[in-house]
Amino acid sequence: MKVEGSCHCGAVTFQAEIDPERVRICHCSDCQTLSGTAFRVVAPTPEADFHLISGEPTLYVKTAESGARRIQAFCGACGTPLYATAAEGEARTFGIRVGALKQRGELHPKRQFWHRSRLPWLPDMPGKVISRQ
Repeated sequence: MKVEGSCHCGAVTFQAEIDPERVRICHCSDCQTLSGTAFRVVAPTPEADFHLISGEPTLYVKTAESGARRIQAFCGACGTPLYATAAEGEARTFGIRVGALKQRGELHPKRQFWHRSRLPWLPDMPGKVISRQ
C-alpha cells in the first residue's frame, strides 16, 4: 500500500510502500516516552521503500534497554515523530510513525509488542499480543 506522510508543519514530507498487515502497537517504555503517550503505532517498511520528498528530518540516536542503537527521526521545526530505524547495518527497516501518515485511519494494528510495559489502565487493544519480555 502506498502511503504519504508529513510532519505537522509540512516541512518534511515522504512516501512509502507498506504492508498494512504488519502495522503494530509498541508498548515499550522508550516509545511511551518518545511519543509522549501510552504507546506508539508503527508501520514497518524496508528502507528502500521509503522516499523523502521534501525537508530533512532531525536525527536522535537512542540506546535501547537491549543495547541496540536506534535512530529516531523527527521534524526539527515542529517535533513530529516520523520514523525510527537501526543506527547501523544494511537492509534496515524504517518504523514509520502512523500518526504522520495521511492514511492512518485505514491502518489497523495487527500485533502488539513489548506488552509487559503496557500501561495497566489501557483498554483491550487490537492486534495479537506478541510475547516480548
